Amino acid sequence: MGDIVPRVLISLADDEGNSVTVNVLGRNPRWVAGLDAEIVVGTPFVSGRCYLALSVAKLESWSDALDRLDAGEDVGWMEMSRGASVFIQLAGERDCPEVVVEDESGSMVTVRVPIALPDDWIADHRRRLHELMEHWAPMLSA
Repeated sequence: MGDIVPRVLISLADDEGNSVTVNVLGRNPRWVAGLDAEIVVGTPFVSGRCYLALSVAKLESWSDALDRLDAGEDVGWMEMSRGASVFIQLAGERDCPEVVVEDESGSMVTVRVPIALPDDWIADHRRRLHELMEHWAPMLSA
């Protein structure tokens, strides 16, 4: 029986067609401790994607970010690394959470996406992270 490979680390979406996802594409062929991934932004107005390299440390920092979000704090994920950063502001300007994707080192573009999130989104993302770590982390020993 074939197991389904977990590929979606982050999936934030609403009924208005706004979404931000982080998809794992597979192992990085040039970096044994890394995964190739992408951030995908989709809205009725703008859409785009950018490359992302993930490590166990970045996945663990996402776990910390989820804990802080659960405590009611806004977070920035991967803001100190090269490549894109993801910021989640729980109380955005439009009375719902906002996800901000910054690609300063690449395209120099920042996108702010308001997303009405379901109540259980943090628990859902903890489950996604757990499944992803369980599958991918043993392959990423440096």
